[in-house]
Amino acid sequence: MQKDCRSVTVMDIDFVNKTQYQFLVEDIFPALHRKDKKFIVTANPEIVMKAREDDTFKKVIQEADYTVPDGIGIILAAKMLKTPLQERIAGFDLTLDLLNYADEYELSCYFLGAKEDVNEKAVKRVESDYPNIHIAGRHNGYFDFDDRKLAEEIAATSPDIVLVAAGFPKQEKWIAAYKDLFNHGLFMGVGGTFDVLAGEVKRAPEIWVKLNLEWFYRLLQQPRVRIKRTLKLFEFMWIILKNRKK
Repeated sequence: MQKDCRSVTVMDIDFVNKTQYQFLVEDIFPALHRKDKKFIVTANPEIVMKAREDDTFKKVIQEADYTVPDGIGIILAAKMLKTPLQERIAGFDLTLDLLNYADEYELSCYFLGAKEDVNEKAVKRVESDYPNIHIAGRHNGYFDFDDRKLAEEIAATSPDIVLVAAGFPKQEKWIAAYKDLFNHGLFMGVGGTFDVLAGEVKRAPEIWVKLNLEWFYRLLQQPRVRIKRTLKLFEFMWIILKNRKK
């Protein structure tokens, strides 16, 4: 599939090479206005490494409409490859921008994923903070991937935005498998975003984000959970270092 905007390639994955503002104004908001069908992947080094190991997942990412650089590791890798990206586009920030737009234009959103109580809290938070959004529906992340009936039920709500918080690669594979059932919509895997919206997990303080140390903040907060993910980041950077152009 031909990408809809300029891109930079990192380990066979094409990343959007625009600022977040440009990406939203030039690509995403017009697509929502036209009621197009678009699939966004928010990829960090872990996702790129998973794609390197899983050909099916790699194909899903390569066939998505947009893959944005969600992770400082991607930004550093692109710079090391001498094809710098303009900026990081964090999935959480992108989600908030989508919710703001949906609130302004009274769009509908479906929330799929996370634990039942987390999903419920996240949707209540959205209802409180974005009162003009139409909640098309919600469902927790404990669903059978092959449950086509669930996908059909979600499609029947005709949502403008579908946020899937089921963790990679499940969330991206689910979108790829079922988006053809929908007449229109913007689809995006959002990982742990519902946990943050629900207040279950705190995002790194702004200064950590600005210093590109959000990954380190998460490691300090959840060392047992994050250590394997951090090791994947270093493995990714080592591969980039070995293969970069001289």
